[in-house]
Amino acid sequence: MAFFRRELGPIERFEVALKDKLTARQKLAERLSVAESELAEKRAAAERLAVAGADNSRLDRAEASMRAVEDRAKSLRAELVEFDDQVASAERALADAKTQRDRDALADEIEAMAAAIERAAPGFEAGATTLVEAVTKSSLSIPEATRFSASVDAVRSEVRAAADLICWELRSAAVRTRAGNANLANPAPSLSEEPRSAESERQLMYTLHPLRWREDGKVRKVPAFALVGLPKALLPVALQHQHVDHLNARRVQTLMHLHGSAGNGEPQDDDPQLVDLDALLTEETQSAQADVA
Repeated sequence: MAFFRRELGPIERFEVALKDKLTARQKLAERLSVAESELAEKRAAAERLAVAGADNSRLDRAEASMRAVEDRAKSLRAELVEFDDQVASAERALADAKTQRDRDALADEIEAMAAAIERAAPGFEAGATTLVEAVTKSSLSIPEATRFSASVDAVRSEVRAAADLICWELRSAAVRTRAGNANLANPAPSLSEEPRSAESERQLMYTLHPLRWREDGKVRKVPAFALVGLPKALLPVALQHQHVDHLNARRVQTLMHLHGSAGNGEPQDDDPQLVDLDALLTEETQSAQADVA
């Protein structure tokens, strides 16, 4: 009956290799220690013969014996230096393998989170559909219920697009983590970072140009190619002039693959591409009033 050994993993292989290198180095160091002790003895013996005035033949033999031991010690020192380099290389390989193991474990957790979101999304979709149908399939037409149904339907579309986006971002982060170039300390702004109190007055959009507007007495600026909760009052004019687009738009998916969803920092006031949505809205309103007049 054949027996098979369990195949060692990368870390175990590096640990075994490092242990073998350390054992071999220890044996070499012991041989060098013996050689150096023997060399000291040969030198002392040659010195005694020379001081005692021994004949040339005895001195020649003593010097030849000393040189032989000295050459052997020199060779062992060179081998020891080479082993030190090999041990250092094995230690680095083991450290890299452990780091990769940790990165792989973290990437697995990120991918598991994306998979969990994908599994949960249909349940949310089904629940939202049931809420919408509770109103739309009724024979009654009540304005409050109709508005509720429209709001739920809009949220359902946003959540579907946001779920697709976050799953793509998570899987991209997992790939970067495995490769060792992830920057998890500064992740892209989370969808949950948008103020929840104003959620009903905002819609999650993707910017195509750097934007600026005033809100609650403060100036807000966002870069191009970023997710933003845009006030719905500014949404029509921003969409009309193609400064933003919906998350499920085909071009947005392409741009997110190219640029991500965090942008490149807050735009400067002198940026020639910066669009003032308030000014644009005022301009559109005045133009419409003039047309009516």
